Amino acid sequence: MNVQLLIDSIVRQTTVLIAELATRGGVRAPLAHVANQVFLDLSAELNAQGVSRKVSAGMFGMALRSYLRRIQRLSESSTDRGRSLSEAVLDFLADGRVATRGEILSRFRQDEPELVRAVLHDLTENGLLFRSGAGERTSFRAASDTELENMRRASSAPMDELLWAIVYRNGPLSREALKRLTSSQNGELDEALDRLIASGRVQREPAPEGELLSSTEFVVPLGSAVGWEASVFDHFQAVVRTVCRRLSDEPEARGERTGGSTWTFDVWSGHPLEEEARGVLERTRKNLGDLRQRIEAHNGERGLPETYEQVVFYCGQCSISQDGED
Repeated sequence: MNVQLLIDSIVRQTTVLIAELATRGGVRAPLAHVANQVFLDLSAELNAQGVSRKVSAGMFGMALRSYLRRIQRLSESSTDRGRSLSEAVLDFLADGRVATRGEILSRFRQDEPELVRAVLHDLTENGLLFRSGAGERTSFRAASDTELENMRRASSAPMDELLWAIVYRNGPLSREALKRLTSSQNGELDEALDRLIASGRVQREPAPEGELLSSTEFVVPLGSAVGWEASVFDHFQAVVRTVCRRLSDEPEARGERTGGSTWTFDVWSGHPLEEEARGVLERTRKNLGDLRQRIEAHNGERGLPETYEQVVFYCGQCSISQDGED
């Protein structure tokens, strides 16, 4: 199996998806942090799977010392130890302070200038900083609490749905674990959680290690004007988990009940099976919706045991126009 070719192809398709999301509806979402975040997340996942730091460094084509330095540099500010560079920059500009780019670079002179500039750009694009002027005399100030509150109100519904999906798929989990998964600000996260808990979509449950968050269901109604981000996340995670499960060494992951199939039907206007092919997704949704209702009715009567299994099924469909051969 050519694993390198497979990885390269998956990365290429993932970048296509990221580019599409980053430009949806004319929006230009900031991407300055993406490469560094991918490096950190991939390093953490390799470590979680038992791969040593030395082996991981070799997989990235780096010497161990350089690898560790990069992790440390991206995980925390070299100037202000114990917190990320973004957090340190925001704290420096707190309480209405206005500082030029030159002053900020001087304040964080132990961090690489390119990294500080990238953080300033990313924070500005995300609306956490405001910028005026040009060049090294460009000035920055942090958004006020009122300005942040207005932004949160404008985007609260999409965040609620996405948090709901993350809790459902990853719970039970602690608030701190959820914050790490979402990189959310404290106030924004707590307000969204309060709404989700008040509506019954997310539950708090006591545990020896502290209070945990969980959810027993996740549903975004078909055609809903909000929550498409959560649906995209849920679809993508279902595919990734299915593939990872299939690649595992566990015997049950090799059977007919784990995996996926892709079918392509070539039809055209007037084809006798055109409507049957186009209606596959609609029929599948109807059948699965009926199955879910019957399962939920049974579970509502009997209750869930202490241990149970989640059967995750994903389906998707699109139509792609093709030009006939000459």
